[in-house]
Amino acid sequence: MLDALFDPQNYPFWVLVIALIAGAIAVIARPFFAYLKFVYPNAKYEAIGNPFVTERELQKPMESKTLTDFKESINTLKDYHIEGETTKEIQQSLDNSYIKTIDMMKEDSSKKMNDFFDLFIEKNDIQILKLTLKQKIANQSIEENFSKEAVLSKYKTLIENIISCSIEEIPSVIEKFPGYIVKLFSEKEINPIKIDHVFDRYIIERFKQLKVPFKCSHAKNQFVKTLIDISNIKNVLRAKKLGYEKEDYSSLFLGEGLEIAAWKFNEIVEAEEVPDVISSLEGTSYYASLKDSIERFTKEGTVQVLENALDVQFLSLVKNLSLKNYGTIGPTLRFIISKEFEIRNLKIISKGISEHLPNDIMKKWFVLETAT
Repeated sequence: MLDALFDPQNYPFWVLVIALIAGAIAVIARPFFAYLKFVYPNAKYEAIGNPFVTERELQKPMESKTLTDFKESINTLKDYHIEGETTKEIQQSLDNSYIKTIDMMKEDSSKKMNDFFDLFIEKNDIQILKLTLKQKIANQSIEENFSKEAVLSKYKTLIENIISCSIEEIPSVIEKFPGYIVKLFSEKEINPIKIDHVFDRYIIERFKQLKVPFKCSHAKNQFVKTLIDISNIKNVLRAKKLGYEKEDYSSLFLGEGLEIAAWKFNEIVEAEEVPDVISSLEGTSYYASLKDSIERFTKEGTVQVLENALDVQFLSLVKNLSLKNYGTIGPTLRFIISKEFEIRNLKIISKGISEHLPNDIMKKWFVLETAT
């Protein structure tokens, strides 16, 4: 039998040869086909670009005297169609533009990327859910139609139920979320920082579980670990500013990231004041941008200054990740994250115009992409 299998004069030999060749081609071709699926979308993202994470391109909308002028300056770009008369309506239209961008990206990409884009939409709805919950526990009034700002029907329903329920009923309303989220809302006193933390944890866990196409897992994991680092540092900075006790910090840890391991997080927590937290980050890629912002933080007294510096660094790290993974998911990550900050920058301008703020004030809060 074996003699026949390895005899070129017999049919089984050639069946074996063809099978081996076909297997070899499949192994060799798989990476090629993985890259091929990203050729068109990556080229499209490159052509569209993210102009509003650069100060030069933001200059024109900043020069607008009215919200109408602002809309016209934005709508010259084919991927924007901003509507509305008031600041709120325009900002809602900007949010809708972001969702439409994700829909466009999903349509142009492999079906294996669907869950990736769906998670970014869920991440957007989570922000609206967090705001609803914070307002609810603070006994603040919530707009009746606030749920319409969410995209996914399950979040629309969830937000409507939270608005109509009592604070004591919140745990039962959100019972489908992980236990650590439900448990938080069973406590008598709920710190808003902890609300941010538990939902950050939820989104990060969802990203960790997310399956992406072949050759994309490494870039996705690098992105998630960077997101963990940024979130861990932000949580510590906010808690330090609010005077948290050291024993409370362990509950804010989101896990080990790219540069902030558990021991490093514990070292950061031991710092007494916000400037000491920044000093403890020396040796990481986050140190320089935070150090450059200490003077402004001291002057203005808001942690948002430091969070902005971290966002600028995050945008830079995602850009570098994109360049290292240019043939696969890298440009997708860069385009969608840059779009988030584009929308944020444009919202700042729309609010600035309506409140007649000087350009220098608006510029201070932009998140801009730095030159490589």
